[in-house]
Amino acid sequence: MKTETMYSPYQSCIEYCQRCAAVCEQCLAACLKEEDPAMMIGCIRMDIECISVCRTAAKLMSLESNHANAMCQLCADVCNACADECEKHDMDHCRKCAAMCRDCAAECMSMAAA
Repeated sequence: MKTETMYSPYQSCIEYCQRCAAVCEQCLAACLKEEDPAMMIGCIRMDIECISVCRTAAKLMSLESNHANAMCQLCADVCNACADECEKHDMDHCRKCAAMCRDCAAECMSMAAA
């Protein structure tokens, strides 16, 4: 039985949001394992926010919600804030998270402008 793949006009942005949430989860887990997790509290908080917003944005885009573009704008803002926080730290997981958040923010901005 052949399964058809659904295509959404938001497909690329959905994928960026899903990847960003996954990378933020990895950063969050790594921050909690740092020698002094208390110094990572800002990063941990932003990772949690970014995960939540990226998942919500992906869900609304999948539903082709009338609020998807507004959510993409919020997602871009939160992704940029998460990247700003991660860039304050020199850990590899933070650098990877910051880069993914910047990419996701750019994709969400282009979707929000559409």
